[in-house]
Amino acid sequence: MTTPPASMRLCGNLVHTLLEAAAALPTKTAVIEAEGASTWADLAARAQAVATALADSGIRPGDRVAIFLPRGAGAVASFFGVLGAGAIAVIVNETLRPRQIEHILNHSTARLLLTIPAMMDRLPRAVETTASLVSLSDIPASGTSEPAPRVDGDIAHIVYTSGSTGLPKGVTISHGNLRAGAQSVVGYLGITEDDRIASLLPFSFDYGLSQLLCAAQTGATLVVEPSPVPQRIVRTLRAHEVTVLPAVPPLWQQLLNVEAFRAERLLSLRIMTNTGGRLSTDAVRVLRECQPQARLFLMYGLTEAFRSTYLSPSRADRKPNSIGQAIPGAEILVLDEELAPCRPGEIGELVHRGPTVALGYWNDPEATARVFRPHPLRPPGTPDAERVVFSGDLVYRDEEGDLFFVGRRDTMIKTLGYRVSPDEVVDVLHASGEVVEAIVTGEPDALRGSQVVAYVVLREDGDLERLRAFSARELPRYMQPSRFEVRPALRRTPSGKYDAAATVRDGHDPG
Repeated sequence: MTTPPASMRLCGNLVHTLLEAAAALPTKTAVIEAEGASTWADLAARAQAVATALADSGIRPGDRVAIFLPRGAGAVASFFGVLGAGAIAVIVNETLRPRQIEHILNHSTARLLLTIPAMMDRLPRAVETTASLVSLSDIPASGTSEPAPRVDGDIAHIVYTSGSTGLPKGVTISHGNLRAGAQSVVGYLGITEDDRIASLLPFSFDYGLSQLLCAAQTGATLVVEPSPVPQRIVRTLRAHEVTVLPAVPPLWQQLLNVEAFRAERLLSLRIMTNTGGRLSTDAVRVLRECQPQARLFLMYGLTEAFRSTYLSPSRADRKPNSIGQAIPGAEILVLDEELAPCRPGEIGELVHRGPTVALGYWNDPEATARVFRPHPLRPPGTPDAERVVFSGDLVYRDEEGDLFFVGRRDTMIKTLGYRVSPDEVVDVLHASGEVVEAIVTGEPDALRGSQVVAYVVLREDGDLERLRAFSARELPRYMQPSRFEVRPALRRTPSGKYDAAATVRDGHDPG
């Protein structure tokens, strides 16, 4: 791939971001991982080889290519290689089981799955798919190719996130969306090429991918730590002099339990960021006390718009429970049931407007129409075609314009930084053949944010331990119920629907 002229920097195929970093800083370290370090030139050459291999395999612009790889330089090169070929990347979370992988491959109609044998071998069973399997190990480490022409509005990425209908929904993200998000975050965080950004979260999570895109946008270095063990994370932060530390609330809670993080300053650390759930007021206070040299940014986002708000560090001490104000380039509306703007203190739905608004849901026009709607309060001159995202999140503004999260309109469970659909978990419980009825709810949990709890009625020959084992085999860790409660029957509403609230109130009979 050749380096594009400066006039192309703000448009077209996002792979140009990688090419520009490689041209400007070819020998600078781009990724540090346990296997070693890669330069920006290394990544660009490897991405070109991936793009060539995909084209040779028959992949054409617009085709979907799934990536199931460990987080690291190989996954980075594969992501940009898919974009370079003009295809649409579908990053599969490393922790998913065959059931979820198959759904993603089938729903996205992925033509090819880019992986390595070690990833497939560790699954409890083989993945059943019509997609061709290509091993990254068989692709040369470098190559040359020309980027496929793409425009800002073309789909670059499909992010799969659990939806209220049960199975994960695919959010279609454009090249322009990804570029705008990275530019906004780089701007308000003040990231430069001298930074070392910790990569602790999966690239399948938009927050995790953001660290990669911010590094490519600026030429900063991405420090990959795959281990979830907080003591090891702290050692990596110190050993590689990390300057930017993004995490989700459960991970922050784990880090605060590590003496080496809580009692010893990481002198290189200058920025800490949180999203994926609200960080408790106490955790904010302790973070500020134990790492006072680092500026703490409290942020809020949703996959359908990537990032919506951030709270500036100067307000973190005074308003630790606020999600702040709109990110640069976005507008946040708070609307009541009649789609009128709410006054300060009034609770309404958060509606996001701006260049990070995604294109919709893959192959789901009905869900797209519910969430991505015409701008209800179009200013003069606004194009009629502009769509905004109705988040489903209830918030209010204070007199200074800062936003505060109240709750969700739906029943989604936010746990370990993920949104979990109760319906999807219930489907798996029923598939076990051990239950006749099941309700899944979320309960507050200091470590996870919320924990997944299952209330079940077992079949006459059903077995709780077999149910536990089936759930552990078929569900990723963050979706597995942390507690099962066996009931003789589940409560229902007068209309015959399950009454989750009444079932929970009935008392506990832990299994």
